[in-house]
Amino acid sequence: MSSSSDPEKRSTVFSRKRLSGDNPVFRCPWAGNDPLYQSYHDHEWGVPCRDDQKLFEFLVLESAQAGLAWITILRKREHYRRAFAEFQPEQVASFNQRDVAQLLQNRGIVRNRLKVESAVSNARLFLDIQSQFGSFANYLWGFVDNRPIQNHWQDADAVPATTPLSDTISKDMKKRGFRFFGSTICYAYLQATGLVNDHLTGCFRHRQCHNI
Repeated sequence: MSSSSDPEKRSTVFSRKRLSGDNPVFRCPWAGNDPLYQSYHDHEWGVPCRDDQKLFEFLVLESAQAGLAWITILRKREHYRRAFAEFQPEQVASFNQRDVAQLLQNRGIVRNRLKVESAVSNARLFLDIQSQFGSFANYLWGFVDNRPIQNHWQDADAVPATTPLSDTISKDMKKRGFRFFGSTICYAYLQATGLVNDHLTGCFRHRQCHNI
């Protein structure tokens, strides 16, 4: 799950996943029974990401999520991919007001003018960081000395919505001009891109992500 504020996270009952035979393994409870959510949990969430295009993709999606459930954004993800030039920051940074107007007519995405405009302005700032640090990944991973933070939560209720780390990164990015990237969205971003491993210790993905 991408946001600690999602209602799905409040459940502490593990969802089951059968990998082979009759032996079940267990997922974080927020994955529930939705196949899309489960696939995202099993293959993406918490995997350390150092690919700039993927990091930009999550920046767009997490910012779009503000005030919404993450599953809503996941269901719109492929629409976002087509609308935002396959999440190529150079392309998105070149969008003009006519492009923004067209995006606001796109029923496949969240048609919020501020969010759409922020995706474009954030792309330009993303490129600035790439120029300054060599890559956005270098900038972001520098906050954790290039090593994921390995948490060991046993209960979903113990997982925070923000941390001093997300406060620091959010503050720095806001100073650079990024929008829709408060501390809560920032922490969700860090969870999604694997800078922190917040899979519960009873989840089959905790050890797998730890060993990546």
